[in-house]
Amino acid sequence: MKAEIISVGTELLMGQILDTNARFIAQRLAEAGVDHYYSSTVGDNEQRLFDTVKRAAERSDIVIITGGLGPTGDDITKETAARVAGKRLVLDEESLSAMKERFERVIHRPMSENNAKQAMMPEGCIILKNNNGTAPGCIIETDGCAIVLMPGPPKEMEPMFDESVMPYLARRSGRTLYTRELRVFGIGESTVDAMLADMMQAQTNPTIAPYALSGEMKLRVTAKCADKAEGERLVKPIADEITSRLGDAVYSTDGLELYEVCAGLMRENGATLAVAESCTGGMIASMLINVPGSSEWFLEGAVTYSNEAKASRLGVKHETLEKYGAVSGETAREMAEGIRKTACSDIGLATTGIAGPGGGTPEKPVGLVYIAAASDKGTVVERLDLGGSRERIRRSAALSALMLLKKTLDAE
Repeated sequence: MKAEIISVGTELLMGQILDTNARFIAQRLAEAGVDHYYSSTVGDNEQRLFDTVKRAAERSDIVIITGGLGPTGDDITKETAARVAGKRLVLDEESLSAMKERFERVIHRPMSENNAKQAMMPEGCIILKNNNGTAPGCIIETDGCAIVLMPGPPKEMEPMFDESVMPYLARRSGRTLYTRELRVFGIGESTVDAMLADMMQAQTNPTIAPYALSGEMKLRVTAKCADKAEGERLVKPIADEITSRLGDAVYSTDGLELYEVCAGLMRENGATLAVAESCTGGMIASMLINVPGSSEWFLEGAVTYSNEAKASRLGVKHETLEKYGAVSGETAREMAEGIRKTACSDIGLATTGIAGPGGGTPEKPVGLVYIAAASDKGTVVERLDLGGSRERIRRSAALSALMLLKKTLDAE
């Protein structure tokens, strides 16, 4: 099954908006085992859009189009795709009713008359409900090709694709899909690629799809199968082999974020935590309290950015700061031990470093970070030499600190 992606919008051609939709869809197609040969971007011009969609429908089995489903005059995607398929537009009363209800319940204003245009659907199409916006999507089935239309905003398109289009692709191929997501931290993308090269080259079913994230990466192992049981049977040996090769760098085999894994371990161990942050500026605390029920084990977070705060709030010795500096293993150790003592927590976690872009020296360059975890088994300090932007350094430092917390909890 061959797929093609078309992104619609003059703003995309002019570079005013970054096209993240095409990347998201391409990744999902890879997971589904659907061949993706062409991608294109076209502006809000009826003839050029018609020619693009017509050519795509002639050479591909699935044409996935995003954008141009709004209520204004330049939103012409649905009308143009219907013309390619030889379908007329008819009013879908259920879509219109859902749209009016959303305006009343969520938007809190009456629906404008021009919004009714979004409920005009190609005759006989499969309608895709939009649970996050006003414009429904649809699938127009023609001889040998299915044209999928979805809204442009990613917050509407992405859930619609996962909820409706992925199952449709599975049905069209005659199989269902089963996926497990492995989360990896501490190994670079190129290293992972080298360690899994033979598996990636030999893959058929299941497939392995790697995705680089900010400071970490994930691997989706997806099987085409008859049901969940068969899917798990196919995926498990592949996931186990990946975990065996990558070792402790795999922190989750079921798609959990690192902070969620740490939260689960905190609950299992019945431990409490306090965090002292300098260069990460509260990022670690913010991640951890995303988890419902974190108040049971997360006692306190302190952003001790200045030397004075480190000394007065955490009890870091002035002699330590003067001799070794704020960015040092010695200071990180005293920060972790200090927050643990003052908060009366089981574990104290700390970060201190230089996130840049300025402030570095030859002895202590930008990207130098120290993290520490203090518990009743002692204090562990690690040095990190990170690169990238200020935001990337801060995020990598926060994730590294969470990995150190995970190791501490695993040892409990």
